[in-house]
Amino acid sequence: MSVTTRHTVQRARAVTPRVAGTGGGRTSTSGTRTVGARPRPERTARPTPARPRPRPQRPAAASPRSRASSAVAAPARPRREPRRTRAHSRPVRQPKTSWGGVSFPRRVRLVRLVLVAALLLVVARLVDVQVVHAGTYAAAARGESSISVTLPSLRGGLYARDGSPLALSIATEDVVADDFQVAHPVQTARALAPLLQVPAAALAAELHQHSGYVVLAKNLSEAKAQTISGDAFPGINLVDDSERTVTNGNLASPVLGFTHANGVGAAGLEEGDNTLLAGTPGKETIIESPSGVSLPQSPVADRVSSTAGTGVELTLDTQLQYESEQALARAIETSNALSGMAVVMDVKTGQILSMANLVATHPTALNSAAPPAAATSTAASASGVLPIGPGDPVNEASSNLAVTQLYEPGSVFKLVTFSAALQNGLMNPNTVFTVPDQIELDGSMFHDAEPHPTESLTATQILAQSSNIGTSEIAQAVGEQRLLAQVQNLGFGHMTGLDVPGESPGLLANAAQWEPTDLVSLPIGQVDAVNALQVLDAYNAVANGGFYVAPKLVQATVSPSGTVTDTAPSATHQVFSPQVDSELTSMLGQVVTTGTGTSATVPGYTVAGKTGTAQIPTQGKDSYVTGAYMASFVGFAPAVNPTLSMIVVLDRPTPIFGGTVAAPVFSQIMSYALHRYDIPTTPGAATKTTPAASTPSTDSQAQDIT
Repeated sequence: MSVTTRHTVQRARAVTPRVAGTGGGRTSTSGTRTVGARPRPERTARPTPARPRPRPQRPAAASPRSRASSAVAAPARPRREPRRTRAHSRPVRQPKTSWGGVSFPRRVRLVRLVLVAALLLVVARLVDVQVVHAGTYAAAARGESSISVTLPSLRGGLYARDGSPLALSIATEDVVADDFQVAHPVQTARALAPLLQVPAAALAAELHQHSGYVVLAKNLSEAKAQTISGDAFPGINLVDDSERTVTNGNLASPVLGFTHANGVGAAGLEEGDNTLLAGTPGKETIIESPSGVSLPQSPVADRVSSTAGTGVELTLDTQLQYESEQALARAIETSNALSGMAVVMDVKTGQILSMANLVATHPTALNSAAPPAAATSTAASASGVLPIGPGDPVNEASSNLAVTQLYEPGSVFKLVTFSAALQNGLMNPNTVFTVPDQIELDGSMFHDAEPHPTESLTATQILAQSSNIGTSEIAQAVGEQRLLAQVQNLGFGHMTGLDVPGESPGLLANAAQWEPTDLVSLPIGQVDAVNALQVLDAYNAVANGGFYVAPKLVQATVSPSGTVTDTAPSATHQVFSPQVDSELTSMLGQVVTTGTGTSATVPGYTVAGKTGTAQIPTQGKDSYVTGAYMASFVGFAPAVNPTLSMIVVLDRPTPIFGGTVAAPVFSQIMSYALHRYDIPTTPGAATKTTPAASTPSTDSQAQDIT
């Protein structure tokens, strides 16, 4: 066996697996070289992991017959097995994945869904904005660029009883510049300077501020405003405004009050009747930029015109008010008083004809002795008209003291005791009382201002001489309940009804606070604190036949069109009978004729009234200020068929007595008022006043101290 054949066969074996049924030994080829096809080099197939390579089968053992045939026959050509198809194992394509672990197609679909959903949301929102809520958003858009501007109303005026103006609001214009719209500030400033009475340089500086809103002038007259409007300055606008003017200076300013810069009442009637005077402001809607600058040529929408306020016609008589203030100012200056009040009232209607409230600008009553009253009075009279103002010795008070200042009234409060005793039939004007100079009550000792021996005095004399002990004896007969009831009947403890800011109803003793010693303190005006107008109201009831009439300060209202409407009459109620009223009038007349009030006499007329000299309590303590007194006189004239009633109060004057300092002021003002209103003189009344008779002695005045 050749080497080649063996090699070939062996290679064939190695390549071709044996077939079942062939001999299982080696094939021998004697002397013959078998030339076979050169085997192709085998390619190494790529391993296929999914299909394992088949295991070659072992050939079966050859029979003897087969072997013999093989030996004789020519060497057989190796049978070429069918070429096995090579399995080209391609790598399995793995699905592409995203960072989120989702395949690319699914990711595309997801993005599409998101975009569609977003588009649907946008469409839904557009429908909501443009269709469903279109009106709401349109209104909101207008609100962003529009602003409601208040149109001020013209305030109603205050007028005197004769219709003359006391305080008026005059329509004016404010000149406002939108400096963003002023193209030529210097030229505009030069043109406006003569109209506004402002230097051109100052106007030019203001027009260069670039703030969008610059007030160039306020309260410009309507004539000048029309000139500016006619010239049509770009960026220059006119804003409606008003100016409150007082025609009579400071006259009656505590009664009238004043207004703030914005036109709202701040004191007096300006505050008390502010709702009536203010009117109703209007409004309009304008368009402005986001920076707050009004757009030029923008339309004005929703304009509601303002309604002017209603005017108020007072009961004040300006001439009588002036005379009252002059007389009171002289009394304050000559007596070194801290302040003073003087009120004149119409007896029948309760109308207040004058109401003076003055204060000393440099009070010296507490730190220096006052000069003699007669000397200083002459000096004051020689000076003629006494100026009243902030820079003068006497000025208008900051509030209406006649209703806002409380004080212990003193002897003028004795009207309560005497009227209650007469009304309850406990005495008559001629009833005689034994009056010592002191009494003891509940362990406390009370005495008259001046010591005197025990006297027998009639009720009229007790009132005329202002005996404190005699008054307390009458009060003990009246008793606690009837005294407290009469205090209320005469109007004390109640608001006067004038609606004046700061008014107080007073501080009164009541049954719960009553002490036994109050039977002395209350009748002489020490326990209760009242205001001056309440005292006048009580005495006016005597002048009015026993009927209390509420005070009145407003007699009519004036509509914006000029229609005058009278106010309702004052409320009245009866306090005591006509007989008691007549007896009281006679007794009060004796006070002026022979008692402590002789300085209140008015030539040609009879006068009835009462003096008062009351101690001033120490604030926060149960004691009185040493040497400090409230001096007063209250009364009416003529005593028969009275027409006018009046009260005068001076705070801490020198001399201290009401009959000395307050009564003369009453006489002076009342005399002027009676002649001004042409009140007939009283038959039989003295036409001249004797100086000796009109000046009460110090001893008689001392009894008036409480």
